[in-house]
Amino acid sequence: RSHTLVISMLIRFHSPAFHDITMFGADGRRLIELMGMSGRIPSAVNAEDLPAVKARLLAGIESAPPPPAPEDADETEESDAARFQVPLKTRALPLLSMLDAAIAKDAYVMWEETR
Repeated sequence: RSHTLVISMLIRFHSPAFHDITMFGADGRRLIELMGMSGRIPSAVNAEDLPAVKARLLAGIESAPPPPAPEDADETEESDAARFQVPLKTRALPLLSMLDAAIAKDAYVMWEETR
């Protein structure tokens, strides 16, 4: 079986209130959009807007469909990918922690593309 190296964009989330978080681009972009943001990278949220942003993110996570269940058929790459898919709620935990810390310390949250 041939393996191809795929280099994905990474998104780094930063706030002076929390350690930096790096996510794969597709996951980070989806969370940014669930926060009600335009999806533009780089961008930021001011401290006063964070409670509403966090509420939109939580609502979006709760309404997101669950990952597909793995099929019991054969051992294909697709069924392996489905079996090990991380739920959106789990992927969002570090960002939610950052939002909580930034709200508590009246700080901003920003994101940018990184390698």
